[in-house]
Amino acid sequence: AQVEPVFRPSTESVVTGCLPLMYLFMMEFCLIGPAIPVGVDVQVESLDSISEVDMDFTMTLYLRHYWKDERLSFTSSTNKSMTFDGRLVKKIWVPDVFFVHSKRSFIHDTTTDNIMLRVFPDGHVLYSLRVTVTAACNMDFSRFPLDSQTCSLELESYAYTDEDLMLYWKSGDESLSIDDRISLSQFLIQKFHTTSRLAFYSSTGWYNRLYINFTLRRHIFFFLLQTYFPATLMVMLSWVSFWIDRRAVPARVSLGITTVLTMSTIITGVNASMPRVSYIKAVDIYLWVSFVFVFLSVLEYAAVNYLSTVQDRRERKMRERARESNVTKNRFIHCTHNPFSPFRQKPQTRLLSNFTYKNMDWFLYSTFLLYFENSKNFTQHASFTHSLLSMPKCFLSNTHTVALESNLGFSIVPIYIYIYIYSQMRQRLN
Repeated sequence: AQVEPVFRPSTESVVTGCLPLMYLFMMEFCLIGPAIPVGVDVQVESLDSISEVDMDFTMTLYLRHYWKDERLSFTSSTNKSMTFDGRLVKKIWVPDVFFVHSKRSFIHDTTTDNIMLRVFPDGHVLYSLRVTVTAACNMDFSRFPLDSQTCSLELESYAYTDEDLMLYWKSGDESLSIDDRISLSQFLIQKFHTTSRLAFYSSTGWYNRLYINFTLRRHIFFFLLQTYFPATLMVMLSWVSFWIDRRAVPARVSLGITTVLTMSTIITGVNASMPRVSYIKAVDIYLWVSFVFVFLSVLEYAAVNYLSTVQDRRERKMRERARESNVTKNRFIHCTHNPFSPFRQKPQTRLLSNFTYKNMDWFLYSTFLLYFENSKNFTQHASFTHSLLSMPKCFLSNTHTVALESNLGFSIVPIYIYIYIYSQMRQRLN
């Protein structure tokens, strides 16, 4: 026949395995026989907080134990049970259940200790207490903020192995009940369930361990508003600089630096609320790709500004060369004594166009080069150059803006440079 677990008074001899009489104030009895079955059920009152930084959770619950102690049985025709407060708990044996991996825990004591002991006539005992516990929860943030976390609250006897004390869920999965009003700001509670198994310690042996498992799925809307949308807007804002004139250096630089600093602030704010994990999170990929886009927009303007500066410097040098060789709107008046002059047949006023880099009068230009286009070597026209130097006074005029030094004289060197520049330009245009 199965041996029922019984309690032996500690006043018996030490041979029975109990403590001597002098330690009665510490322990009222010893366990003799098979393991004492202790049923457990839990009612979760609240899930107070989930901390990603500390990787823990805080839960308030009602923890209830059920066992049978025949020494506490009584006969009564009126009372179906007797209820006591926490003062009697110190006088009788109660299970030494503790929370594995707990960081902090306490029994509520307002306005008195939240402990209840109820004894039934047949010796069954109900021991209930209200506890708040903070326990560790190993979280995986590789998919943050699209992640789901599974945490466990573990209960176990501290001193009694499975040969002395057998912990079990009193009603299976129905042993765990939760308040329907429990809600979290960042998580959706998907599932609560219970499990149990044996835990082994090399120095003490095997222990029954009970698990309260719950799965949490994170709400994404908060992070859409606080992280994803601002990061997306910063990237789009950095594109605005592409439509700003490249010569507006303060506007484009300030816009680029502002977007870069804003992205840095967003990344810092997200990481401040997260533990310093060594792997990459999903939000890190999004934020750093956005940061690279913003940073590249700044580099793009730096490259465009540099290339534009080089091009402007090159054009400025060409304009300076053209200005030095330019004979703007020069008027040759009645230069008929030169035998090589192409104007000797019909003395008249000939206008030379204002040959600039962006404005050319190709008709006047071809008229001026009428004599030179019939020859391939400028050295054949040394006599023409000499005749130009010996020309009488020619009046110079300018119909547009002409530099002051253009009125000082007519030099042959700027003419040769002028002809050479526009000859090169003509070749390129052709």
